[in-house]
Amino acid sequence: MASSQCAGTVDARGLTDVISRLRRALRRSIRTDYPWELRPVAQVEVLQSLGEGGVTRVGDLAERLCLAQSTVSALVGQLVSAGLVTRDVDPADRRAAIVALSSAGRTDLRNWDTAHRRRLRAALARLSPTDQRAVLAAVPALGRLVDALD
Repeated sequence: MASSQCAGTVDARGLTDVISRLRRALRRSIRTDYPWELRPVAQVEVLQSLGEGGVTRVGDLAERLCLAQSTVSALVGQLVSAGLVTRDVDPADRRAAIVALSSAGRTDLRNWDTAHRRRLRAALARLSPTDQRAVLAAVPALGRLVDALD
């Protein structure tokens, strides 16, 4: 009963506000250690998606990111120009393009991930042990919330 009662009284605005502030704080804090984070959010999301999914078609990447194919194609073009992504013709369908992280893209993504882990560890260390456990315990439930929203 407590579970459904909690769900009925959820503070949607508060949760959205905290998540938005967390995302902005993460981006601000990382910029001091890793200038690559100045890259537009949409480009970062393309790189992260490629890091998770490997070689993929532009259309599939657009679907995964919930963006228009033309938007993703333009973002990929910018990342290709920056040397972070490769784009080739799909051998199974010559009308389609496949994209992947380049070696430089993999390195940048790995460095970005390392910098984020370092920043999060430092921030968590400033919290009480009780708050640290609460934040870490909430991560799986927040992942399921994201899945439920999708």
